[in-house]
Amino acid sequence: MHSNLLWTFGFLCAAACLSTPAWAQKDSLKIPVRINGYVEAYYVYDFARPDGHDRPDFLYSFDRHNEVNLNIGMLRASFSGPKIRANLGLMAGTYSNANLAAEPGVLKNLYEANVGVKLSKTRNLWLDVGVFASHIGFEGAIGADCWTMTRSIVAENSPYYLSGAKVTYLDPSQKWLLSGLVLNGWQRIQRPAGSQLPAFGHQVQWRPNDRILLNSSSFVGSDTPDSARLMRYYHDFFVQLKGGEHWGLVAGFDVGAQQTSPGNPDCHWWFAPVAILRYAPSDQLAFAARAEYFDDRGGVIVQTGTPNGFRTFGSSLNVDFRVAERFLWRCEARWFNNRPDGIFLDRKQRPTTDNWAIGTSLSVAF
Repeated sequence: MHSNLLWTFGFLCAAACLSTPAWAQKDSLKIPVRINGYVEAYYVYDFARPDGHDRPDFLYSFDRHNEVNLNIGMLRASFSGPKIRANLGLMAGTYSNANLAAEPGVLKNLYEANVGVKLSKTRNLWLDVGVFASHIGFEGAIGADCWTMTRSIVAENSPYYLSGAKVTYLDPSQKWLLSGLVLNGWQRIQRPAGSQLPAFGHQVQWRPNDRILLNSSSFVGSDTPDSARLMRYYHDFFVQLKGGEHWGLVAGFDVGAQQTSPGNPDCHWWFAPVAILRYAPSDQLAFAARAEYFDDRGGVIVQTGTPNGFRTFGSSLNVDFRVAERFLWRCEARWFNNRPDGIFLDRKQRPTTDNWAIGTSLSVAF
């Protein structure tokens, strides 16, 4: 099914480029069309050697052990004009299998599908409706846009994508971005059965100069049916700094809370700090080191079935080789530690507190 969808989408995009419909021939409706894509293949060796080839269940990208696989293959058509814009992207790979497992049918292969209209003649104010990338966090599905091969624990366990409507304003100096969102839920295209309550979110970004970015994002809503509604509150904050031509630092802190039971003001809390330091001595070579922690003792996001829940430290070392302008080769070593409970398995499938893995990926953007 994946290959048929991508071939069909590719054919339609090619046809769109070769012919222009009558309604688009008017000067006022001419819209530039851009076709682009991304392919990322990988191999990860988990030293626990899981029999089913599935890596720890809090990972949703690069999650298969000891097999050459496709993390994501994406093809997208983008339409951009002075008053309207739209994006349609289809994908396949282990990323979509894991992250969109709850979506029905062909929605599992939907990377994005949205249309936007400009709301002001004089201001950069837009309304976008559909499925779009999440406003939460500094890491997304496209690996080449991130500083490390794999995603951080907090990125894996917060939304990669959302559906709904958002209004976005970018001020004339391009230093401030403000966005308000009405959503179908926590990483949902379709709402859960029995849920009628929309979710809400915001995003504020400030770029005082080209070396500093500060971001604040939120989510308020529920991921449960109305009959057993548990309200969820989440905030993401990160800062990205550039030091000269070669150094970069991104650091974030996310915190969330969810009701322990319907109507109960008491909440289970979780939090996750993360920092990534990057050094790029040249355009062809870059190194990155990551340190992170995820504390979810109440088991809201990651259920372990152990007395102390999910309290996991992580670290990784990453090296990038840009073989060509759009071709990236990456290698990474990664370690997790969960104390005091052993939530991982060793080679003999016994509980242990540690997990080690090494991996490599090849990606091309076109």
